[in-house]
Amino acid sequence: MENQSSNQIEPRMGRRLLLFPLPLQGHINPMMQLASILYSKGFSITIIHTNFNSPNRSNYPHFTFHFINENLSEGEKSASDIAAIVQLLNVRCVRPFHDCLVKLLSDVSEEPIVCLISDAICHFTHAVANELKLRRMVLRTGGATSLHVFSTFPLLKEKEYLPVRDSQLEEPVVELPPLRVKDLPVSKTSDPEDLYQVVVEMVNGTKASSGVILNTFEDLEQPSLAILRQAFGIPVFPIGPFHKRFPASSSSLLTQDESCISWLDKQEPRSVIYVSFGSIAAVNESEFLEISWGLANCKQPFLWVVRPGSTSRSDWLETMPKEFLEALDIRGHIAKWAPQQEVLAHPAVVAFWTHNGWNSTLESICEGVPMICMPCFTDQRVNAKYVSDVWGVGVQLEKLEREEIERTINGLMLETKGEKLRSRILHLKEKATQCLRQGGSSYQSLESLVTHILSSELFTKHTK
Repeated sequence: MENQSSNQIEPRMGRRLLLFPLPLQGHINPMMQLASILYSKGFSITIIHTNFNSPNRSNYPHFTFHFINENLSEGEKSASDIAAIVQLLNVRCVRPFHDCLVKLLSDVSEEPIVCLISDAICHFTHAVANELKLRRMVLRTGGATSLHVFSTFPLLKEKEYLPVRDSQLEEPVVELPPLRVKDLPVSKTSDPEDLYQVVVEMVNGTKASSGVILNTFEDLEQPSLAILRQAFGIPVFPIGPFHKRFPASSSSLLTQDESCISWLDKQEPRSVIYVSFGSIAAVNESEFLEISWGLANCKQPFLWVVRPGSTSRSDWLETMPKEFLEALDIRGHIAKWAPQQEVLAHPAVVAFWTHNGWNSTLESICEGVPMICMPCFTDQRVNAKYVSDVWGVGVQLEKLEREEIERTINGLMLETKGEKLRSRILHLKEKATQCLRQGGSSYQSLESLVTHILSSELFTKHTK
C-alpha cells in the first residue's frame, strides 16, 4: 500500500486550502485523506472541524486546526436519525463557521487562502463562501453512481417512487436500471421530507460549486461520471482510491483492536470471513442472533466487528447466545473495532460481509476481496446493488436469516461462483492500482485538480 512515507512531498507553494468535513466517521476519513493528498502536492492545509467527533490533531502535525462549536446537545449527538443530525448541523454550524472563516480570511500572517473544500452534505457552506467571496469546491465522499441517483430525487418523487412504500420494494425503478425501489438511497427517519431536503440541497450546492472531487476512479464508475459531467456542468475530479495514497487509521474515532491481526496470522490463507457493518449501522436483538447463528452454522472461521452499542438493548455481547460464545475460541474472533485496511489486505481473509459504505466497498475492491452485501441505509443500497449486479464482485444477502446466511457464506467459500467473483474483483483491483500510477486516470485527474485550484479564475477571487 502506498502511504505518506512513500509519497513524494512537493515543496510548499505558499497557498492555503480550507477543508471542512461532515463530522461522521465515514466522511472524516476521506476528507483527511484528501487533505494529506493535497498537502503532498504543496498546499498548506487548515482543517475547520466541529467539536463533535473531532479528530486528534496530534495525528496531523502538518495541518492547522480550528474547531467550531456546533451546539448539539448530547441527545442530538447520540440520535440514530442521521438525516435529522445532518439537518441540524446545516443550521447550527452557519454562524460559527462564518465567524471562523472571517477570522481566517483576515489573518495576513498566513498564506493566501485559495479555496474552501467542504463535504457536499454541508450545503450551508455555499452561501457562507459566496458571501465572503471565497471559492468553494466540494468533496462527495460517496461514489459517482449514488450521487447520480441522489440527483434524480425530484424525478423519483414526481414518479411516486419517493417516499418509499413497503408495497413497492421489489418493483424496478425503470429510469435507473438495475435498481429496484428497495435499492434507492433512503434511510429511516422521523420525517422523510428531512432526508429529501438534505439530498436536494446537497445536489444543488454541488452544482453551484467550482468543482466536485470524488473518491472513485474512471474504470469503476465511468458511465456515472459521464452523466455527472454532462448533468452538473462543473469539473468532476475522480482521484481515488484515496486510501491507496494515504491510510485513514489516524482519523479513526474508535480505538482499533490490533489483536485482530495476530489472530488472523494464525489462520489458513483465504479461510476467514471478515464481518463489519461500519461506524453507524445497528441491528436489533433478533437480527444479532441470526447473524450469530449464521456464522456459527457455516463452519468457517470469522472475524466479526461488534461495536459497543451497535445492537439494541445491549452494550456489547450480552445478548449473544452462551453456546456461541463458548465456540468462539475454536473458529471466531470478535473485536470492538478493527484496522480494516490491514484486515482486508491480510492473506487469511477471503470475503467481506459488509454494509457497503463507500469507503468499505472501495477498500474491499482494492484488496481483491469479494463481498457479501447487507446495506443498511442511503448510498449503501446503491453500492450493494452495483457490487452484485453491475460489477459482479459480490452477492446480496436478501434475508437476514441464519439459513440464508449459512447458504450465502458457504456458496461464496465453497462453490464455483465464489471463484468467479474473486476473478472479477482481482481484475478491478489491478485497475484500481493502475489508475494511480503516472499516466493513470486518477493520477491525471489529481494533476488537473491542482491546476484547477491554482487557476487565475480561482485564485484572484481571494488574495491578500
